[in-house]
Amino acid sequence: MFKVVSSLRGRCAVLTGQPCCSPGLAKLHLGSGAVCQKSALKYHPAGLAEMPSCDFKPEEYKGMSKERMMEIRRQNCNPVTMKITYYKKPVFIHQGHMQWLWDVDGKRYLDLFAGVATVSLGHCHPKVTAATQRQLKRLWHTTNIYVHPTLHEYCEKLASYLPDPLKVIYLTNSGSEANDLAMLMARLHTGNFDMITFRGSYHGGTQQTMGLTSNSPYKYPVATSLGCTNTMNPDVFRGPWGGSHCRDSPVQTIRDCDCAQGHCMANDQYIGQLKETFATSVPSQIAGFFAEPIQGMGGAVQYPKNYLKEAYKLVRERGGICISDEVQTGFGRTGSHFWGFQGHDVVPDMVTMAKGIGNGFPIGAVVTTPEIAASFGKAFHFNTFGGSPVACAVASSVLDTIKEDGTQQNSLNVGTYLMTELAKLRDKYEIIGDVRGKGLQIGVEMVKDKASRDPLPPEAMSEIFEHVKDMGVLIGKGGLYGQTFRIQPPMCITKEDVDFFLAVFNKAVHGYMDRK
Repeated sequence: MFKVVSSLRGRCAVLTGQPCCSPGLAKLHLGSGAVCQKSALKYHPAGLAEMPSCDFKPEEYKGMSKERMMEIRRQNCNPVTMKITYYKKPVFIHQGHMQWLWDVDGKRYLDLFAGVATVSLGHCHPKVTAATQRQLKRLWHTTNIYVHPTLHEYCEKLASYLPDPLKVIYLTNSGSEANDLAMLMARLHTGNFDMITFRGSYHGGTQQTMGLTSNSPYKYPVATSLGCTNTMNPDVFRGPWGGSHCRDSPVQTIRDCDCAQGHCMANDQYIGQLKETFATSVPSQIAGFFAEPIQGMGGAVQYPKNYLKEAYKLVRERGGICISDEVQTGFGRTGSHFWGFQGHDVVPDMVTMAKGIGNGFPIGAVVTTPEIAASFGKAFHFNTFGGSPVACAVASSVLDTIKEDGTQQNSLNVGTYLMTELAKLRDKYEIIGDVRGKGLQIGVEMVKDKASRDPLPPEAMSEIFEHVKDMGVLIGKGGLYGQTFRIQPPMCITKEDVDFFLAVFNKAVHGYMDRK
């Protein structure tokens, strides 16, 4: 029923007879010094793309040496940071401006990972920076026992972006803390204990949220999973079922199917697996169901279009509440909607958020209904720093700036363009298995070959990853096997930036294939 096909669509402009030079696309510097406007797919492997211009001049770095920083990192910092220093040659970041970062040597990078989808508007965005400075001069901190205006102004503003009855807001300092709190509230409200999440998910690193997380590198051998059950991830590319129009994305999988438009047999199969989880792995009544609208750490995994709607119904039939983890998908990143859950035509009982909410400033939130909030009054809940004056001023400015700058629309336009062009690279290279996402939440899954869809080995991923960095672009990695490149940039990037990245990525993949 479900077959794998290797598409040749859009393979190369040479086959279509289109001209070499096309206005508005990335430039190529040839060895002779000539410059030509070319499509991203027609870069000669020896060419070097020109980085888009930037009129911002960073300060000269005069701090400690790179050697001293690494010595301190080894001796005084969390030892795990040595394992997750992404590159063989670490990047020593000094300054940032919008979509750009500079290292201590003055080298400029196009940042397409945004501190793990956190810098939503741009590094040191002038409007957010100005709002922060104004608040810092007025009041840094006071306890929320007192009534200060920034907290209330922000809560009213944030609530206006959410549908009824999601109007009660708890402010936290991080996404892990928000999900930890949401789990506690779900259990108290329902009187049940068991939670369900997807395999491959990441919902936090506290001892409690580690149970929600289903990704072994982020789990320690301690009691964390009590009451947490992972069900099959409805991944229409890597999972056992998938077809050619399953997901809400500008780009579909390379898998073919016999489904009529509007019907998805893969969805039926994955819902069947969820029903199997209910029948075998949890009590008849559960506390809740956590799901990201698009998996982040899992590699921008998307589900069949109607999956969450059907899953929410099944969860509620069993007494559970539905929690949408918007830590990476919220605040316009998916382009088509402000919240990821809106793209699934559902209204959750709770929404958790962090990262992009503060453009890099530490703040998170849980938004829920008055009914669920009332169940949480059985003891005192207090958060010293959650909702501080500075955090609320920053987050309020983020909401204003998204609207003023047209950030969500830019995410839709530029993200759709990027995915469409990446799909052409997928058709060109055997090792690019899947391109997926919405807006600027994008995953590029790398494989040994399209027929098997086996993950590209870690050493190969690292080689391409390092080459992309050396050419001036920072991207992320994710997926259950580390096989997916993650592209979640500041949402201010341009099509010119995209063309530069496409040229760089094409060169890196081409170079790997040549060496292979």
